[in-house]
Amino acid sequence: MSSTDAGAENRTTADIAAVRMLVRRVTDAVGRVLVGQRAVLDRLLIGLLSGGHVLLEGVPGLGKTLAVRCLAAAVGGKFQRIQFTPDLLPADLIGTQVFNPRTAEFYVRLGPIFANIVLADEINRAPPKVQSALLEAMQERQVTIGPETHRLPEPFFVMATQNPIEQEGTYPLPEAELDRFMLKVLVDYPEPEEEQVILDRMGRTSPDLTVEPVAAVEDVLAAQRAIDAVYVDDRVKRYVLDIVRATRWPDQYGIPVRPLIRYGASPRATIYLVLAARVHAVLQDRDYVTPYDVKQIAPDVLRHRVLLTYEAEAEDLTSDDIIRQILDHVPVP
Repeated sequence: MSSTDAGAENRTTADIAAVRMLVRRVTDAVGRVLVGQRAVLDRLLIGLLSGGHVLLEGVPGLGKTLAVRCLAAAVGGKFQRIQFTPDLLPADLIGTQVFNPRTAEFYVRLGPIFANIVLADEINRAPPKVQSALLEAMQERQVTIGPETHRLPEPFFVMATQNPIEQEGTYPLPEAELDRFMLKVLVDYPEPEEEQVILDRMGRTSPDLTVEPVAAVEDVLAAQRAIDAVYVDDRVKRYVLDIVRATRWPDQYGIPVRPLIRYGASPRATIYLVLAARVHAVLQDRDYVTPYDVKQIAPDVLRHRVLLTYEAEAEDLTSDDIIRQILDHVPVP
């Protein structure tokens, strides 16, 4: 190995070590307020460090909004919380042109979407037109207002919460918008011991919800760049491809679920699965991806991209059930 290659490898190792330290600082800071929900926090960190967006789903009161607030406070940067309601307009989200009577000219008033971390709270309570306004921002990292295009700040990270769609007053998110979310994370009830701690911390009129910032925007951007250095073997990449392709053509892999799947995952799922596995590996203190990382993160990447038929719904099956069968049948390298 040449001295140049050795120097580059040392820098890569140092960069990944810095990401690990960042993750530990953020996890410790958030853990002083947020009880349990470690899997949720890990998924939020995976989205943030890989440049993706995360959708949290669960019934009210499980701490979804608190988790997002705590993470935003820990990593610094500009934070905006947007409460999605049935009367919200696209202009309330991205901004609009305002007429100045003194100059007889229009100027642009930027909306709350112009922040590093955006909390879209109860996103599925807003009508589809508002949900669609997020598409350009989430994918292109820019917003068009009138004739002008405005770049969003970096990093730009959308963390959305939603109640289950069976709840009254909610709208199903369009498939195109769902596909822009790297992960869809299901938030469950806490364990009894965790709920006891929650009661001790929160069962008072003024609970301490202060989270000290332990990072800066520059740290997050540096961590995002370092994630690309996490090694992914060609056999692991092939494993990812097989999993995603099995959601489209399960018969080719001997999985008897074809009548249950209406649409399989898109190529975006393949990209996101590798990116998420890279960060998951770092969370496990490794600088290389294993099939374990892929299997652990696959349900969160795929559950909102595998659309089921009416037959599957009639059998009371979920996309997680189908994904579990696929992961059980696709050969692990």
